[in-house]
Parts: sequence; structure tokens; C-alpha cells
Amino acid sequence: MKTEETITDRAVDPDILAYTVGDDPVLDRELTTWDCMGTAAHVTMLSEMPVEPPVVTKDEAARVREELAKVVAAAKAGEFTIEESDQDVHMAVERRLTETLGDLGKKIHTGRSRNDQVAVDVRLHVKDQLLGLEDELAALARALVDFGKAHDRVPLVGRTHLQPAMPSSVGVWATGHAEMLLDQTENLEAAYRLNDLCPLGSAAGYGVPLPLDRKRTSDLLGFARPLHNVFGASMARGEDEAALLCALAQMMSVLSRLAEDMILFSMPEFGYFRLPRAYCTGSSIMPQKYNPDVLELVRSKTAQVLGLATASLSLLHAMPGGYNRDLQDCKGLYMKGLSIARTTLRILAKVVAGMSIDEDALRRGFIPGVFATDVALRKVAAGTPWREAYHQVRDNLEALSSEDPDAAVAAKTHAGATAGLDWSFYASRLDALARSVAERRAAFDGCRRALLG
Repeated sequence: MKTEETITDRAVDPDILAYTVGDDPVLDRELTTWDCMGTAAHVTMLSEMPVEPPVVTKDEAARVREELAKVVAAAKAGEFTIEESDQDVHMAVERRLTETLGDLGKKIHTGRSRNDQVAVDVRLHVKDQLLGLEDELAALARALVDFGKAHDRVPLVGRTHLQPAMPSSVGVWATGHAEMLLDQTENLEAAYRLNDLCPLGSAAGYGVPLPLDRKRTSDLLGFARPLHNVFGASMARGEDEAALLCALAQMMSVLSRLAEDMILFSMPEFGYFRLPRAYCTGSSIMPQKYNPDVLELVRSKTAQVLGLATASLSLLHAMPGGYNRDLQDCKGLYMKGLSIARTTLRILAKVVAGMSIDEDALRRGFIPGVFATDVALRKVAAGTPWREAYHQVRDNLEALSSEDPDAAVAAKTHAGATAGLDWSFYASRLDALARSVAERRAAFDGCRRALLG
């Protein structure tokens, strides 16, 4: 028996077929494991479905799962191919099962559409990728916290509008960026929760006249629950990927600001930080150059992810309800965004871990005006009205030349200030994130092993 898709596609003009297939044979290689996992859950559920005769027996489902495990192993070894005639990973897996299992392989698509099949593949892939990304985010945040703790009370000029503003410290700078990054887990977790819903069993978006147990497949795959409404489950495709890309875009914007600070503060005119030479590039004509190309590319990669997020939303905004082929292009957008984001986190963790400081240069940045606000507030503490203290200091900035950067750093003892950083706060946040990722990873991997061995 040929599937409806195959019968239809054979009559399609080759140029049209190539255009509609697009990059799926390449992109879908990343989905092979997840397609096999989804299929294993589906055939398990089919074998338990209360119909006579059974669509698939329990023994047949076990044989299918064994062959699916072999497909996963072949894919990891680079020995599983997706032909253009397959169009996508779903048909390639079905072809392989039919070759090895005969008519049994032709049964696996019962009650499914490629619509809910690709949707579940994407969600499984995203879950795996997001857990990896959160691990990498934690590694960069930890590198920033370690850098800040190593140079906790070293004075650094705080800036607004890039102009010298008030006394700060390397500890505050580094942990400020770390905290901004850790806060991005809220957006990523929202994307994770939205993704952690199972669309399998919604078929083409209208259900099927079979007693599918959608909760069973959801549980087998480790999702929080099924997407209830079958039409909504179909429309959620694309929205899921767009939500992920928006979260990645905001995280990348945080990383881009970190990279820009590192570029500025490693300039000779500042000289506060020294970047590891192994992570800088030279010039073809200027022998003395060590360029922060990798940090400049963080800005470029951020622009790309912002563009991918915009493209995903633009793709969706005028689409009618139900499945539309436009949704195919969401796959490449989110995969590229994830790849860029994960690579950027890993690269920045290396650069931060290898970065050093020039304490003399940091202290040289303290011109008298930097202390103006602190001195004015000392006058207020002694009884002078704020506006009067403000003018007294502004009109006598030269009198501030004897101020001590270390004393200024030590004077700010409230929570989160230069002498009030709570290192246990950062440690507990990092540990909590690591535990959360590890627990979810263990549960998810357990589902995969249960289905595929």
C-alpha cells in the first residue's frame, strides 16, 4: 500500500517537487532520532488501542521499536540517508521500516499525518536543544561570576552614556552581566513550557476516527501533557518555533552587550581587560594587531537571530488557520537560531575564562569627577540638603583629586553594590539551574531509552 503523499507526489513536476521539498532532506537529519522516538511511542500506543483485530500487535510494536533503534544507530554512524524522493525524514524512516519489516512497516503511519509527525519531532528536538543551551548558559554565567569573584573589590569606573559616572568594581560589572544572563532563563523556560506539549494524535489538525490514546503517547515521550484541541495542536506549529526564537533573540541581545563591553574595555585607550591572544586574530598587513573579531561576530550573530525571530513572526502573521506549507520554513529558522545561540554561549565562556585585568589601568580611569556623587551624598549624610550638596560639589570638582577608589568601593555595602555582593546568591542560582537541567535531562533520556533501547 502506498501512502497518499507518495501517490500524489509522483505526479508532481520535478522542479515543483524540488522547490517544495526545499532543505528538508538536509535539515531533517537532525530530526532522525526524534522521528524514531515519536514513531516508537505511536506504534506502542497503536498496539494498546482497544480495537479488534489490533492494528499492530504488541510483538509487532516491539519489532518496530527494535528496527527504529537500528535506524538511530545508523543515523549516528552517518549511514542513514534521506533521499529527495523521500522528501523528509518521516518518509525515509517509513521506507527503511518497510524494507526491513515488509507490510508491518506500512502500518506505522496509521492515525498520523506528517503534520503532527513533524510537529512532535520538532518539539522533541527543541526540548533536547534547550536543555543543552541552558547548560551552556549556566557555564557562561559561572565564568562571569568566577571572574567577578576573583577581582571582587578591584575598582572600575562605572559609566553612563560611555562617560565616567561613579565608582564601581570589576565584581559588580561581571556579576551584573551574569545576572542579566541568568534572568534570561525565565524567557527560555517559558519557551520550554510552551514546547513541552505533545501534538501527536492531532493528525492533519482534525483528529481521526480511531480511539487514539493521546495521553499515552504524550507520557511515553516525556511531555507534560498533550495539546488538547486537535486544530489548536496543528496551528501551534510555527508559534512554538517563533516563541523559541524570540527568547533566543533577547538572550543574544544580552550577550551582544557583554561582548561590546569586552571590546571597549580591552581597547588600548581603556586597557582594563586583556583578551586571550588565542581568541584574537591578527592582521594581514599590521604585525601588531590582535583583533577581537570573535566578539565583533557576537554582535553580527545577534543581528542574525533577531532577523530569524522577525522572519518567523512575519511568516505566521497572515497565515490562515490549519496547516499551510509556509510552516515548513520555520524549521530552518529555528535550527539556525539555536545553533548560533549555543555556539555563541560556548565561545563567550571560553573568552571570559581566559580574560585578565590590568589593575593599574583600571585605577587610572578614576578622574576626580567620578567621585562627585559619592562626596555629595556624604555631605547629605552630614546634614546638607541634597540640591545644595550637588552644587557645592559640582563647583569644586578639583577638590576631589584626593578621593580613594578603594574607599569608594568599600563604602557601598547595601545588597548588590560594590561591597555588598552576595556570592551565595549566585552560587545558589547556578546550582538550582544545574539541578533543574540535570533532572529534566535524566527524565527525557529515560523516555528515549525506554522507547529505543
